[in-house]
Parts: sequence; structure tokens; C-alpha cells
Amino acid sequence: MVAELAELVAFESPSDDPAALERLARHLERRAGTAGLFVRRVHDSPPVVRADIGNGPVRVLLLAHFDTVWPVGQLAIMPCTTTDGVLRGPGAYDMKAGIVIAFTALDVVAREGWPAHLSATLLLTADEEVGSGASRPHIEQLARESRAVLVFEPSLEREGVKSARKGVGNYRLVAEGIAAHAGADPRRGASAILELARQIVAIEALNDPARGLSLNVGVVSGGSRSNVVAERAGADIDVRVTSRADAEAIDRALRALTPVNPDVRLTLAGGLNRPPMERLPGTAALVGRVQVIATRQGYDISEGMVGGGSDGNFTAALGIPTLDGLGADGDGAHALDEHVRIASLPRRAALVASLLAEWPDE
Repeated sequence: MVAELAELVAFESPSDDPAALERLARHLERRAGTAGLFVRRVHDSPPVVRADIGNGPVRVLLLAHFDTVWPVGQLAIMPCTTTDGVLRGPGAYDMKAGIVIAFTALDVVAREGWPAHLSATLLLTADEEVGSGASRPHIEQLARESRAVLVFEPSLEREGVKSARKGVGNYRLVAEGIAAHAGADPRRGASAILELARQIVAIEALNDPARGLSLNVGVVSGGSRSNVVAERAGADIDVRVTSRADAEAIDRALRALTPVNPDVRLTLAGGLNRPPMERLPGTAALVGRVQVIATRQGYDISEGMVGGGSDGNFTAALGIPTLDGLGADGDGAHALDEHVRIASLPRRAALVASLLAEWPDE
């Protein structure tokens, strides 16, 4: 598993590099083919690879993405190394280790005897880090045909699983005022920057940490020169919610923002990019099953909610039981210290293999 993970890390695969994504997609197609999976390309650019095994009526969808946030050339800065039980490298943790775990688990179950009632689809996507625009229709269609979805994003701390995720929204608020000379006649102007500052205070007041509701104005831009009353200013707003009800309430609140200065016009664009992954009863049952398996294998598994989104948000929003965080233990996603704890790789593969091998026939 370590050798395979190092090989995947060597295929640098940023979301915005079609040639790099294509090289890795072809490698993954070859890997799936040698494992005996039926492989097809369901989308070309960005590539989406589908690999199927089994012919049973009970279908399980396995989700993983192979695009990363790292540009080609990052390996020269943070080369792939294995020392002291840790593998380091760009994209290793988020989430090429999850791909290795999924392949290994499928290898094991196929070798031991694939359950006659079960079929599994491994969907490998290349645009998760940029919103899953091309892959989302394929993900949702396959989820509707499946009893459950297993997502191979990195694990919760100490190999826990993720049973819920916050929904993610991205908005842009633009203020359009009236330009004027800041020294000669400032009263002729209406400052877009001042109006935007007032609106940011109102946006910050919508935060409710006790409910897991957060809004963050992360990028602000505007104005032209220091001696000109700003005609235009804009702010990018990140929204995180734990429920659809909160998502709808925040959307209404943002769209209800009104200018303090009537000479300034406000325009809001954007919306919810990923719906919240709420903990469904079927998800709770999946958590219980993996906890039983882990106990039998000699360790405990926790569960929890995380603030970041994944493709599991889409499938859970359809009402399909979705268990996330089945990838490797480690840390440093999107950071220079990205790493995987090697001991988690075989444990995770054994857990997923047992989960599939023991899947109920109804």
C-alpha cells in the first residue's frame, strides 16, 4: 500500500491541469482493470472514471477524488518520503491514500470471494477540490441507484469516521456607490467601501457558533485611489451550516441586506455550493456496523461532524446513507506538512473489506 501510494503521489494532479489529470486517470483505469473491475470513462474533461465489480442487486457506491490543490512542481518542494511510520507528499492525505485503501479493500474481497448479492461502483473524480461541477451529476445518479455511499476522504482524528458535514455556501456581495474627489467635494460621493464595511458588521452578527452556523468575510476589495470616494467594493463570504433549514434562513438573511446609505446599491450573487451532510438514520446504522467490525479487529472508532464539505454532502442530501472519512489517518490537508500515518492504511483497508464482505443482502 505504501508503494502504491507513493506511485500515486508521483502523479501530480492539480484540479486545473487537464494533462496531469488525464495522465493519472489513465493510470487509475489500468489499476482498476488489473484488479478485475469493469472500467469505463463517464466524463472526459475533467476525467471521471467508473469501475464496477459484482452483479448483485444490492449496490454500494465508493467515492474518491484524485485531483489535489497542489501545482505541478510541488514535489520538488515537498518530496514524497517515508520516515518514522509517516508518508509525506502533496495529495497523499487528501486524498490519494483513500484511493489506495478503496482499491486494496476491493482486491481483498474479490480474492476471498465477492458476495453474490452485492455490486460495488468505485467512482474516481477529478474536480472535487473545485466544487465537483462536472462530476456531481454522475455522483448523484449513482447514489440514487445505491443502498449506501462510502466516501474515502481522510479520517476523523485517530481514525474516526465522519457521519456529518457542514454545508458550504459561497456568496459575493458588491456595493456600487458614487465616485467623487475625496478632497474637493467628498459630499458628492457615496462610498461603496463604507457601505460594505457596515454590511460586513451585519453579516458577522449572523454567526451562531452554538448552532454550528458560521459566516466569514474572507476577501474584500474595492476603490481605485486614496483620493477618490470609492465607487465600487466587493466581499467574498464563506457560509457553513449544519442543516438545510439554516442554509435557507441564512440565504434569506443575506438577500435581505439593505444599504444604510440609499445612494449605494447592493448586489448579492452565489448560494449554497454543497448542501449539509446530515446524519441520517441509515448513516447511524453504518457507523454502528463499522464500530462492531473495528472492535472485533482490536480498536475503537469514533464518529463526528466536520466543517469542510465533500462529495458525500451531495449524496446525503438525496437521503442516501453516507459514511465519510474512510480514508487514511494523518494531517496537513492543503498544507506543507501533509502526511499519512502508514499504520492506518492496512487497518482502514481491513475495515472496509469486512464492511463489504459482510454487507446484508436486503
